[in-house]
Amino acid sequence: MAKVTDRPLVMGILNVTPDSFSDGGRFLRHADAIARGEQMVVEGADIVDVGGESSRPGAEPVEEQEELRRVLPVVGQLSRAVRVSVDTTKPAVARAAVAAGASMVNDVSGGLWPVAAELGAAWVSMHRRGTPQTMQGLTDYDDVVSEVHDHVLGAAERARRAGIAEVWVDPGIGFAKTAEQNVLLLASLPELAVAAHAAGAKVLVGTSRKTFLGRFGALAPDRPLGEGDRLDASLATAVWAMVAGAGMVRVHDVADTVHAAALVAESPS
Repeated sequence: MAKVTDRPLVMGILNVTPDSFSDGGRFLRHADAIARGEQMVVEGADIVDVGGESSRPGAEPVEEQEELRRVLPVVGQLSRAVRVSVDTTKPAVARAAVAAGASMVNDVSGGLWPVAAELGAAWVSMHRRGTPQTMQGLTDYDDVVSEVHDHVLGAAERARRAGIAEVWVDPGIGFAKTAEQNVLLLASLPELAVAAHAAGAKVLVGTSRKTFLGRFGALAPDRPLGEGDRLDASLATAVWAMVAGAGMVRVHDVADTVHAAALVAESPS
């Protein structure tokens, strides 16, 4: 189910994994994951994004049956209370999660649009090069902004032609990008939002707690902020994304971001 709201949407991150960069292991047990998802609902999350395979740099792949074991009970339970997205790159996981109650496929691979079309689900096209094992060595672009925009917008157009009614594009902050490239992509969000609208899509941005934020506000270049000290930067970049035209932000800190989104909605344009 989707909430009726005039503010930008807030997607809560729920990693049912042992190795995600921020909350790995905290919600590996189904009961803990469901409790955290229900807490996100209370905090105002519009969508809860359930993932059973980490996509952080260096993460190891997960067998299909293990990913299914991790996510399906959580998706099934939470979908009774909130709209649920499944964060996966596997067709079988996407199909099973939608059957269990998910209505969105959050696809970091950018290749599952035929599956989303088959299922009648919403689809998120994210930009990424390579795999978690290789992507941080694939940051050589001639023009990172134009290449990323062309990639996600082209995917959005294919998805729309395939009949997907709800398409989101995500520039993939932190995925095969340097810190400087992440900042360039954030600066270009107004341009991406306009182009996405023309393509029948909306923009989703995820910067929450990511490593590049630790460089900004650090006391010294060799002393970046740790993951636990990145809330201010996470909120700042989420607010910028919303002001720049993003329709949804993907975050760990749901309550704080919902409050910020409400302020953005109340601010004069």
